[in-house]
Amino acid sequence: MEAYLDNSATTRAYPEVGDLVYKVMCQDYGNPSSMHRKGVDAEHYVKEAKETIAKVLKVNAKDIYFTSGGTESDNLALIGCARANRRAGNHLITTSIEHPAILNTMRYLEEEEGFRVTYLPVDEDGRVSLDALKEAICEETILVSCMYVNNEVGAVQPIEEIGKIIREKNPAILFHVDAIQAYGKYHIYPNRQGIDLLSVSGHKIHGPKGVGLLYVNKRVKIRPILFGGGQQNGMRSGTENVPGCVGLGVAAREAYKDFDARIEKLYTLREHLIAGLKPLGGVTINGSEDRTNAPQIVSASFEGVRSEVLLHALEDKGVYVSSGSACSSNHPGISGTLKGIGVKKELLDSTIRFSLGDLNTEEEVNYAIGVLGELLPVLRRYQMK
Repeated sequence: MEAYLDNSATTRAYPEVGDLVYKVMCQDYGNPSSMHRKGVDAEHYVKEAKETIAKVLKVNAKDIYFTSGGTESDNLALIGCARANRRAGNHLITTSIEHPAILNTMRYLEEEEGFRVTYLPVDEDGRVSLDALKEAICEETILVSCMYVNNEVGAVQPIEEIGKIIREKNPAILFHVDAIQAYGKYHIYPNRQGIDLLSVSGHKIHGPKGVGLLYVNKRVKIRPILFGGGQQNGMRSGTENVPGCVGLGVAAREAYKDFDARIEKLYTLREHLIAGLKPLGGVTINGSEDRTNAPQIVSASFEGVRSEVLLHALEDKGVYVSSGSACSSNHPGISGTLKGIGVKKELLDSTIRFSLGDLNTEEEVNYAIGVLGELLPVLRRYQMK
């Protein structure tokens, strides 16, 4: 039996996504910039995908830009806005537990372009300090960037409250939200929540890899970071990845079908997994265990076992998980998120992330718990020698 419990790393594409991607790659394969019928058909596919996503987010389709994925969306939002708004100030704010696509881009803006960045602390559950945000905002602040759901522990940030604080302090400050782990798990309405820019990735929601989107409110002053043929109103040059765009459009729509039932299923599986892990002994659940946490992520530390050893032992039994996070290259490293929420030093290198998806079953969760029950005593004895 197999149990794929690494859905926050990537997901299996929905069949309808694969079918349409194949059709667009092999039959309707025109370039959207071409003037003939195949080009016009391709352009229609891209437009239809934008309209589908815009309908879900309740925004204008003209404000949706397709990218190569979440990392590019985050880079475009941060670098594009920082450069465009520099005359208004040089101060940026983010949190200490962001994805590397945010943290490393912020460091670049600090070290190479001279911006000042404030990294907000979080509590033991991974939630940002709103008081620290209020104190950090100053006359020079031009952008705040905060992830909706943390990719390692599943902490959910108070996005609407953050948006409200920003508007009260200075309505000119831009608010970017990395929603890559939140799309399809929460209803997201940028206009209602005060979100100016929103990043989404295709392969996290049963869509294709290599495609994402950035929503940009029409009020936002932003510069492109890629230059070429001027596609997408000059904001993102390069021939549109039409198969990726249409696949993302389908996945974005499907992510909200039967929404309440899907989320209830995920929370039920998450609670079942946590309940099964605790009796194994020497297990610490990181972050909140209740439904204030995201429904798909469980971070657990296993005393006396290195995460990399446990990951490969589980793999040998057909259980697939991540050690902390799988969104950076596969070199080992200590998680800044786990440090940020105060995980004990001896557990930092003993943490596994389980991430659930639409296609998982209770049988798979039970199988994973059973395998862990068999492996942990053996691995602990081995590592203590």
